Amino acid sequence: MEYPSPTPKPGQRAPGAFGFIRLFGVPVRFHFTFWLVAVWLIWMGYNGAQSIAGSALYVLGLFGSVLLHETGHALTARHYGIGTHEIVMLPLGGLSRLQRQPSPAEEFWVALSGPLVNLVIGGALLAWCYAKLGAPALNHWQNATDANIVPRLAVANLILAFFNLLPAFPMDGGRVVRSLLAARRPLEQATRLTARIGTALAALIALYGLISSSFLLIFVAFFVYAGATQEVMATTAQALIHGARVKEAMVTDFRTLNHGDTIRDAADLLLATSQQDFPVLSGPGVAGLLSRTALLRALAADGPSAFVAGAMDRDFPRVAQDASLEEAALLVGRGCALVVEGETLVGMLTAENLSEFMMLRQINRQGGVRGE
Repeated sequence: MEYPSPTPKPGQRAPGAFGFIRLFGVPVRFHFTFWLVAVWLIWMGYNGAQSIAGSALYVLGLFGSVLLHETGHALTARHYGIGTHEIVMLPLGGLSRLQRQPSPAEEFWVALSGPLVNLVIGGALLAWCYAKLGAPALNHWQNATDANIVPRLAVANLILAFFNLLPAFPMDGGRVVRSLLAARRPLEQATRLTARIGTALAALIALYGLISSSFLLIFVAFFVYAGATQEVMATTAQALIHGARVKEAMVTDFRTLNHGDTIRDAADLLLATSQQDFPVLSGPGVAGLLSRTALLRALAADGPSAFVAGAMDRDFPRVAQDASLEEAALLVGRGCALVVEGETLVGMLTAENLSEFMMLRQINRQGGVRGE
């Protein structure tokens, strides 16, 4: 799989991911389900013809191929000046979380680079097998033994390449198709058209899965359908805030805390208002940001008499009111960013009011279309 959209908040880890390595300067983290599936695959691969060590070696090679696939995305994106926040390894593949949405030309090569890596790996392994072992018996690749680990990895890489080239989200093939369509039409329109192609493909896969009683194909069909829906929603959201400034969406009516206030004072504000995040002021300047989660954690750990200064986040996201709303949205994530001019707090940008801004823009856009 390729990178998700929209890009997550910088520095924010994917939920459930832990473990850390760095490959070509890119952080790589592993979702906890990745380890569960890895152990399960190793155990399932163990049989009389394949040892537990052989099964572990094959699974390690398989996930290593997926990791190299995602690294191909990251390195190609780097070539275009697009950084990668992290690569997250999942049971069904990986996710490369890029810092921004590539242009159509960039997306074509970023998306295509992953399957090309698997094609190169598969071709190289087949060439090695041919040179060392003669022509490999690929029709027996499902019969797992310690002797055919390399041929099976070769076939697995070829399957990964062709599966990812299916013209549907969230596979790379869907992004390749979108990049070609987006060269001649708006990104949102290209995304919707690609999603329709993916939905039709998902319906065909599901129908064949039902006829053949294949649960795996039905799961793949659902996976493709969900990917198409998610991509359309993300691209629509991006289109709705395109060209807008932070001052158009920020909250200007909000409550603040002082540096010397207690957790009890913060809890009273939490109950009295619908606000979830509170700027903490020290004189005329902003000292920090106290979120609802941090407030409750401090209340449980330190009690109501503790000071908010000990619980607030001093390294909070901050933006200017004339900044691009698209860029500011990346900082918000599911939380809040403070709008600061110089040392003066002028507003707050939260995930809730950002969603409301997009909803109103969507209504206005639909009203404009009906009025034409």
